[in-house]
Amino acid sequence: MTVLVAGIGNVFLGDDAFGVEVVRRLAPADVPAGVEVADYGIRGIHLAYELLDGRYDTLVLVDAVPLGQRPGTLAVLDATGQVDVGAPGAVDAHAMSPDVVLAALRGLGGSVGRVLVVGCQPQVLAEGMGLSAPVRAAVERAVPLVLDVAREAAGPSSSTLAPSPGSQRRPVR
Repeated sequence: MTVLVAGIGNVFLGDDAFGVEVVRRLAPADVPAGVEVADYGIRGIHLAYELLDGRYDTLVLVDAVPLGQRPGTLAVLDATGQVDVGAPGAVDAHAMSPDVVLAALRGLGGSVGRVLVVGCQPQVLAEGMGLSAPVRAAVERAVPLVLDVAREAAGPSSSTLAPSPGSQRRPVR
């Protein structure tokens, strides 16, 4: 199994930089075999093109997402098959949320087998650099969570490392 962990978000919109910060902190030595990690930032259309060749079995998106929870809450969501292709021309390369990236991929004729989102409830999505305190704290908890999700998605041959303590599949405060 080949897995792509993609950090997405806009570093100029406060907590929207969550995904970018998480993937920047993933140490290459900790990334399981069969897993690739990349910071796509606001280059979501590039991510869609990257997925077109069908090389990846699983996409793990790391992003700030509305969860209806307290800021800094983490969740792992299965978004496989939950995206509708939007109207032609509706893609804004500077506002590439996970659903828009996946709709662009499908619109280009591509697909990916499984899509997981490691999301964090943002507090601030206004113009400005830097994460809010609760989201900054969530980054530290998200790093081992993303590694666990990637390891599981890559399959048993990906690593002999044990899952990180405290990793969960539902919102984590």
